[in-house]
Amino acid sequence: MTLKWRRRDSFDFNWKFFKGDVAEAKNADFDDSKWRSVDLPHDWSIEGPFSQDNPAGGGGAYLPGGVGWYSKRFKLSEQYLVKKIFIEFDGIYKNSDVWVNNHHLGFHPYGYTSFYYDMTPYLNYGDKENILAVRVDNSRQPDARWYTGSGIYRHVWITITDKLHVAQWGTYITTPKISEDFARVVIRTRVVNEYDDEKQCTLTTSIIDQDGNEISTNETQHSIIAHQEHEFIQTFNVQKPHLWSIENPYLYKAYNTLRVGKEPVDDYETTFGIRSILFDADKGFLLNGRQVKIKGVCLHHDGGCVGAAVPEAVLERRLKILKEMGCNAIRCSHYPPAPELLDMCDRMGFLVMDEAFDEWRIGKFKYGYHDYFDEWAIKDLESMIYRDRNHPCIIIWSVGNEIPEQTILPDGPIILKKLVDTVHRLDPTRPVTAACDNIGAEPPTTIEFLELLDVVGYNYVDRWGERKELMYSIDRHLFPKRKMIGTEVSSIMEVRDEYVLEGPKGYISNMIDAEEIWRFTRIHDYVSGMFIWAGIEYLGESRWPYISFVGAPIDRCGFKKDSFYFYKSQWTEEPVLYIFPHWNWKGKEGHVIPVICYTNCDEVELFLNGKSYGKQRYQFPRQGMDPNKGWFWYVKHGFPIPPTTVDLHLLWFVPYEPGTLMAIGRKGDKIVIYKRITTGEPAKIGLEIDKETVIADGRDCFHLTAKILDKDGNIVPTADNMLTFHVEGEGKIIGVDNGDPASHEPFKTNQRRAFHGLCLAIIQATNNPGKITVRVISPNLEPAEITVKSIKP
Repeated sequence: MTLKWRRRDSFDFNWKFFKGDVAEAKNADFDDSKWRSVDLPHDWSIEGPFSQDNPAGGGGAYLPGGVGWYSKRFKLSEQYLVKKIFIEFDGIYKNSDVWVNNHHLGFHPYGYTSFYYDMTPYLNYGDKENILAVRVDNSRQPDARWYTGSGIYRHVWITITDKLHVAQWGTYITTPKISEDFARVVIRTRVVNEYDDEKQCTLTTSIIDQDGNEISTNETQHSIIAHQEHEFIQTFNVQKPHLWSIENPYLYKAYNTLRVGKEPVDDYETTFGIRSILFDADKGFLLNGRQVKIKGVCLHHDGGCVGAAVPEAVLERRLKILKEMGCNAIRCSHYPPAPELLDMCDRMGFLVMDEAFDEWRIGKFKYGYHDYFDEWAIKDLESMIYRDRNHPCIIIWSVGNEIPEQTILPDGPIILKKLVDTVHRLDPTRPVTAACDNIGAEPPTTIEFLELLDVVGYNYVDRWGERKELMYSIDRHLFPKRKMIGTEVSSIMEVRDEYVLEGPKGYISNMIDAEEIWRFTRIHDYVSGMFIWAGIEYLGESRWPYISFVGAPIDRCGFKKDSFYFYKSQWTEEPVLYIFPHWNWKGKEGHVIPVICYTNCDEVELFLNGKSYGKQRYQFPRQGMDPNKGWFWYVKHGFPIPPTTVDLHLLWFVPYEPGTLMAIGRKGDKIVIYKRITTGEPAKIGLEIDKETVIADGRDCFHLTAKILDKDGNIVPTADNMLTFHVEGEGKIIGVDNGDPASHEPFKTNQRRAFHGLCLAIIQATNNPGKITVRVISPNLEPAEITVKSIKP
């Protein structure tokens, strides 16, 4: 529903930017005409260059920080003279100061919370310009885990309302009673009166379903005295509600209209879902009364080659890939995410752990949030809760990650209680956790600390002592009423398509920890689930020459790594069959190559050039006596299949010879085939896009994957040819990448080497509809070209 009485417009376009510090830039008469023109979101750090001398070090991907200035000129119609006008920032990293027309609006240190200012008293109207200036200081590094980016890296909004209006983040929607037949919805709406006299107002709130039908309405009157606010509490009954779930993420809207007499003065819209959540000490997590195992990933906020300024299309593509893997949950580690990520999780059916802090008073880096915690922590926590609490995707709040105060330090429980009480005051409907990494360590996380948490979050439960084998079972015995979740567990460390055949770092031994933690989590109901570290490779947490972390099933480009198929085989029901490594081993003829298979098939047989190397089967969960899935079912259907391993992968040792490596899997009555082929030399370029049409709004983009192919069209897994991307028409390159963690090539250019046969370019549409043609060339390779349509919004 389009708002009629309130204006909330994007303020992203037509800014000026200068990298450096200019004290006079805050002045309204400052000449910024020679500054660079940029649109927001914008991250200057991602422009590089990479250097071991950059103060951020490996934690910040060896990229630069510094100070930057932004300015924007705008005019306002005289019709807004009697209105309230606010500027809202979804996120600035970090230490931002904002001025409008020489007036300092405020200072905000934290780089991850949203905030806003009232500009009304300082604005000009009519033909006279307004000058907005923003100073961003990210010069004191290292300061955070991990790559942060620098600048106004999230969206900016201008909101124009009446002096009588719904407050910023002013609604709070709860569903205290839910069944398949009936739901009670309670909507609290804070209304602010900034007039100099009392106002008698009427709030009408309607619940709208996904088809646009009004299904329930409530109207309430109340008088609000001058410069005060009132919270309206309205109750609604929804018959036969559509319950929000992972499989069917159904969303409703609450639409507020505020009137004085018969005159509408403001309106406000809130998206919400009807669903019940429960963490149980015995059954784990329940959604709408049904047990759901949380199959989650930890995500940092950067988008690879676009840095911290991540377009929605990049976020959406990443979430789709995670969904394909079987992931059903996201932990926003370790900071509040961009609002649009939560919007997507609402729409796509992801569960979310929303996390506030990675530091309290004790810092992990020389410069960090600990410098501001005492003054700002409650303000920032309140900002996160107010902004995010209507999202049905959010099932739990986290107030800290690996906080040193969790151990024997005396003020840890005192701080934690203050944070937990704040969350419970603002949102008593969700539990609170913290990600604790010292449970079982020396010194250990204190019992007093853990007892303050509604759900105890375990980081690397299998890290310490006997917990390597016993994991959660020790605390299950000692604290049977404790609710538990794996806030961080190990993933598989690997560089995409890079294989070491021998030694302790060989790929043959790289998956065991991940298999064991998933097995334990899967078979013990009392463990609510787990979040692997991490879901997608991110910039930082690296050691030169690496610039990014490699423990994730998806690389920086969104390309799937081998471990993607491990999780897909365990987290989905569709037949999965995948073998690796590649089969290009020139000079290794006769050398024994370990061949690993991730699958959920009942059995798999491996062939090389038509010769069978035998059948393999793992058994998880065990077949038992289940008449539908167990031994008897297989006997009845004529093929009993005794297991050959208790691991969650299959393994063959195959003497190398060029040709075709083929796996044939059987899952019930279905046959699945996967092949690896010894390719020829690079001969041409193949192109693949994630969508054929983009919106001409200056924001939408598409992903172009360039593949190095042999003459028969097979990807050459060892190819590293240099590629050049030429764009014509209504589009521009906003980043190129190849997923190589050791590459120091710039992201903001039109050239990149392929890495193991693949390369990525992200192309963003302009504001003009038309065609976007991309031609990709490389010396000695047949070029390729593709065209995408850009259409009107």
